[in-house]
Amino acid sequence: MKKTAVVSIGLCGLGTVGTGVWKHLARTRAELERRLGARLVVQRVAERDLRKARSAGIPASRLVSDALDVARDPALQIVCELIGGTTVAREVVLTALAAGKIVVTANKALLCAYGPEIFAAARRGGGHVFFEASVAGGVPIVKALREGLVANRFPLIYGILNGTCNYILTRMEEEQRPYAEVLADAKRLGYAEANESLDVEGWDTAHKASILAYLAHGRWVKTGQMLIEGITKITPTDIANAAALGYRIKLLAIITRDFDTNEVAVRVCPTLVPRRNVIANVNGVYNGISVTGDVVGTTLYIGRGAGQDATASAVISDIADAVTLLRCGKSMPTPDELPRRNGLKLSPLARMQCPFYLRLEVRDQPGVLARVATVTARHGVSIESVLQHPSPHPRAASLILTTHRSNEHALRGTVSALQRLGCVLDEPLLLRIADFAN
Repeated sequence: MKKTAVVSIGLCGLGTVGTGVWKHLARTRAELERRLGARLVVQRVAERDLRKARSAGIPASRLVSDALDVARDPALQIVCELIGGTTVAREVVLTALAAGKIVVTANKALLCAYGPEIFAAARRGGGHVFFEASVAGGVPIVKALREGLVANRFPLIYGILNGTCNYILTRMEEEQRPYAEVLADAKRLGYAEANESLDVEGWDTAHKASILAYLAHGRWVKTGQMLIEGITKITPTDIANAAALGYRIKLLAIITRDFDTNEVAVRVCPTLVPRRNVIANVNGVYNGISVTGDVVGTTLYIGRGAGQDATASAVISDIADAVTLLRCGKSMPTPDELPRRNGLKLSPLARMQCPFYLRLEVRDQPGVLARVATVTARHGVSIESVLQHPSPHPRAASLILTTHRSNEHALRGTVSALQRLGCVLDEPLLLRIADFAN
């Protein structure tokens, strides 16, 4: 490939990202070709909706309706899978890899569900997979973990990986408006999908966290092996309580590795983050990720996590890396091509520790706090602070407890026992409190 002047590219899918890739490749092609020393030719574009193709200005001679035609085309060296989903996209990716092609994908759900199969197919067929756009849009976190920080082991990675949730929580804080109202605005402005559950229930963040855990530790952690909670139960009152305690609430992915016990844990949950923390001050649709390495210390990555331009930028970056691989034969190995981290296990709930925030709606009567304290003590949970506010229920109060550092197993037992108390009126709300620095 070193003497070949033309690199042939196939593009599958002309949704928001695919259209952006076509547009920005056309705009920057001359400069990219100068830097890479190769001509870039998008020879085939797969899209069933001809209206999208026409609006993007794609010549009819390059257009096909079946993405598998692109994956099978022997003239193509790079296949960009921008279809989404895990059915047709999986078939396209596996077909292209079996033919020894390089695949560029932005599909985090596909990688989370079928990562081991996809990378095994790449090894068998002699292909390769680039996936910078699958996590945090235009923030180059995949490249940072895969290349820039390769000398490090990573005890802690955490951050905001979903711009929709961050936008909603930011608006709720700034305007003291309830979740449902801000969600409706987010849909109208295009920041949330018509079916928002993938974002607000934490699944999108979990898919991305699975990829980061794989890059950092060489193990795919499935969503069923994570703690996953969304933002739908957060109220303006919780946000105000957090502020009074010196925190902001953010939906975080948290990936921890204990190198003494050789255990890894992945959590996705609304978290109280100290206001002085940089990630606590990442607002709106932006993403922010903190990576702690044992050599470099802590590095931070902040930028737009979604949208046409940010994601297209990441896809084109991967195309550039793919061209370099074709021309020079150099690429960083994926984590499962490196020596295995023998014996890496998932952390049990009893070893997943942090302080906690607990909101209880209780009857406003004598002895209630004592009964609550008896339950927490029985489960080995130490209360650090107690706040009491008026409750929306008549003749009731809101109790806000924060705990000293405890573990998930103990708090789950505590919440279950509290729900059985006659004085507790609603389901308790349990949130984690971040106790990491920076």
